Amino acid sequence: MQFGNAAHTSPRRLKLSTVIVGVVVGFTLLGLATGCSSNKANPVASASTTTSTTKSTVTTSSPAATSAAGKPCVAVNGPLPAGAPAVDVVVGPAPTELVIKDIKVGTGADVTPGSSVTVNYIGVACSTGKVFDSSYSRGQTATFPLTRVIPGWTNGIPNMKVGGIRLLGIPSAQAYGAQSPTPLIAPDEALWFVVEVTAVAP
Repeated sequence: MQFGNAAHTSPRRLKLSTVIVGVVVGFTLLGLATGCSSNKANPVASASTTTSTTKSTVTTSSPAATSAAGKPCVAVNGPLPAGAPAVDVVVGPAPTELVIKDIKVGTGADVTPGSSVTVNYIGVACSTGKVFDSSYSRGQTATFPLTRVIPGWTNGIPNMKVGGIRLLGIPSAQAYGAQSPTPLIAPDEALWFVVEVTAVAP
């Protein structure tokens, strides 16, 4: 948009030239979800709670990210963060339904659908095998309510117990869908996570 000399431009148009427009980008990837107490780069934040801003006067042009639709899952590619568990990606077609596999059953308090959980986690993109985020990289757990995360977590974490470790294979429809919240997560990407629950609150 072109703006004329300030002396001939209405206050309304001047105001519009500096408006900050909220752009929904999805998890995390990687914004701060409301309610997350310890994770500024939270990859599991729901798309509805993660935003970034850009000035309306800035014009950028970048190619659209390539969709991962139809691409198979590959084994983990590259080193894991220190202390992180292995992610047992099921190599082959991307999951179309939520995969839940308990690696270790916890003995502590139950996680319910409305719980707020404190977790360690590591996430891997299906089509590349790349680790896109983990709490181990930051050396701290993440805490958030299960009502404020991607559906794969909302549906896949309940019924765990504190101390439990679970593998989640999350289809794109329960992750970020056609969005690309980070360059490490393509549009239509399925995701694999290993999640350890360390604490829970109602």
